[in-house]
Amino acid sequence: MRIIVTGLIGQYAFGGVAWDYIQYVLGLHSLGHEVWYLEDTGNWAYNPVTQEAGAECAHNTAYVRRVMEAFDLGDRWIYRNAADGSYHGVSDPALAERVLAEADVLVNVSGACWLRDVTAGIPLKLFMDGDPMFTQIGQATDKEMDARIRAHEAQFSFGLNIGRPGCRVPDNGLVWHPTVQPIALEYWERFEAAPAHPAEDAWTTVMNWASYKPRAFNGEFYGQKDLEFQKFLDLPKLTSGRFVLAMGQGVGMSRPTAELEARGWRIVEPDEILPDFPSYRDFLMASRAEWSVAKNGYVKSRSGWFSCRSACYLAAGRPVVVQDTGWSECLPSGEGVLAFSTPEEAADAIRKVEENYDQHSQAARAFARRHFDASTVCHDFLETALREK
Repeated sequence: MRIIVTGLIGQYAFGGVAWDYIQYVLGLHSLGHEVWYLEDTGNWAYNPVTQEAGAECAHNTAYVRRVMEAFDLGDRWIYRNAADGSYHGVSDPALAERVLAEADVLVNVSGACWLRDVTAGIPLKLFMDGDPMFTQIGQATDKEMDARIRAHEAQFSFGLNIGRPGCRVPDNGLVWHPTVQPIALEYWERFEAAPAHPAEDAWTTVMNWASYKPRAFNGEFYGQKDLEFQKFLDLPKLTSGRFVLAMGQGVGMSRPTAELEARGWRIVEPDEILPDFPSYRDFLMASRAEWSVAKNGYVKSRSGWFSCRSACYLAAGRPVVVQDTGWSECLPSGEGVLAFSTPEEAADAIRKVEENYDQHSQAARAFARRHFDASTVCHDFLETALREK
């Protein structure tokens, strides 16, 4: 089949964003399909160097080309510049639209593609939600967003608990099939980080202090990681671990850097330490393990969200100690992957990893193979969509 995977590789040409999307392409390609990457967001191109959006997209298309070449995916990519409607990758508009029109499946990862006539006409369209609770709040409160989601024949979500008892995420009358981030294991298992890396032998994560403002729904507010992190400010005092966090400033440049560092957290700037997809992998590979909170909205709603970033750490053989969003009801916790809800539980999990690091490292890699292998994940969601078509 010809499958179109959408994404934001060019729009957000920095850090680990490319991994969120390219691993769908790699997983579907490994199954023998003809896979194309499409970027058609309806937004003007964002340049991380100037930190501005504009009509010029040369930086963005150059980055997409670099990513595709790095993974031996050649010229099977299309970038449509919203400013002037021009096509890149496949630069002939008629040919680009024919590639899309003749596709069998559209995998709209994180809803990155704003459907136009040519993409809306693809027979089987999958909406892949990576931001559970916030996506569904948007759908419930915005008629245009609701229509966009319902324009797809099947809906999938990282909210593994949607529809289960105790989960607050509204289904809005749709069946949200559970899914996880596909991980192209070979790109994590056979690489080692450069020596003397800032993350070397540290407990790390990559995060934003707050990605956007809290959302209100049914009289409750659902917030960002800043709200959850504040519960664990003194964690470094409870463990002997060294913590290095690549943390974005957040909306309004609100990150309390001085306070965090005074409490034992080392903060590094993501745009300096991991400016692109290879350096993002280097950061994870250099790390000893991951410790991380989740967005308050994921935790409060008991969504069951599990991080695509954490899945990459696991594939690299790095144990993860991550906040429980309800994911432990669907995925096992205990070896290689340890859930926590309180500072004491987090400290205890870190201690357990340190006491038997090699065993947890091996278990982490085995966990990734069992639950996140790109070929298996992509096969499963594709089969589910085809069965329900």
